[in-house]
Amino acid sequence: MAKKIIILGNSSSGKSSLAQKIAEVYQIPYLDLDTIAWESGLTPQRRSFDDVYADIFEFMESNAHWIIEGCYGDLIASMSEYANQLIFLNPDIEVCLDNCRKRPWESHKYDSLEAQNANLEMLVSWIKKYPHGDDEFSLVAHGHIFKTFEGNKVEYNHNWEEKDVFSWLNPLD
Repeated sequence: MAKKIIILGNSSSGKSSLAQKIAEVYQIPYLDLDTIAWESGLTPQRRSFDDVYADIFEFMESNAHWIIEGCYGDLIASMSEYANQLIFLNPDIEVCLDNCRKRPWESHKYDSLEAQNANLEMLVSWIKKYPHGDDEFSLVAHGHIFKTFEGNKVEYNHNWEEKDVFSWLNPLD
């Protein structure tokens, strides 16, 4: 069976690092939704749902096995029927805040570490809203996606650990 994995969770819950690790171990491509969800430029502006979904669908169609990670409930919900595994990273807010403050430079998202650090307070605010929000980025939205997902699924309420994740994932056929 093909591996088609969604990783969902709050900002700084460990989605990107987990996707990278699984991709490395199984030698399969992954898509970080942050890289396609936003228009380029200084002012954050979401790309249209249809344009982003077209990019996601092209990625899924181009790869027999894939990992897609992000916090975008609308995008995740729209493609969850194509996935067979879902990992919901749901650690405590304090864990996410600590992860955020320790985050290494993400060169695929920011031109410099300074630019990333300039965005830190906005990201901290975003993380703190997660349990109380009601939008697509919220715990409520992510919990609903997890609850209704019909494939193999697992929720981690702490920073993920390799031994847990890889004992859960089914081997590639």
